[in-house]
Amino acid sequence: MLALIQRVTSASVAIEGKQTAAIENGLLVLLGIEKADTEADAEKLLKKVLAYRVFADAQDKMNLSVQDVDGELLIVSQFTLAADTDQGLRPGFSSAKAPQEAKALYEYFLSCAVSQHDRIQSGVFAADMQISLVNDGPVTFILKS
Repeated sequence: MLALIQRVTSASVAIEGKQTAAIENGLLVLLGIEKADTEADAEKLLKKVLAYRVFADAQDKMNLSVQDVDGELLIVSQFTLAADTDQGLRPGFSSAKAPQEAKALYEYFLSCAVSQHDRIQSGVFAADMQISLVNDGPVTFILKS
């Protein structure tokens, strides 16, 4: 399981021109689910996302997590993160989990997130979404379970 996290001052999801989710200070989490991923992977990755220190402390060092700063999370499924890009000029998706199984694992990740952090927003699995964000820094990391 992969998470591309971006520290943001704002981020939002729109579907068919209507905003469906939005956050202010926090993390945009783009979530890619691979074939072998399990609920244990989701739990491990969420723990890392919540504890990853990407926010500045009083000395302007990245020592604080999204939980430390009471930041928000916007969690969005992103199938393309699971792509195989090692060969050729077109991504392959044989390494991605099948849609029904991926949806269940995405929803599990969300339910765990909601139970561990108060400030959660999310995209809609498999929807055609438009994501807007203001990346703060820019600060962007790829985390793996």
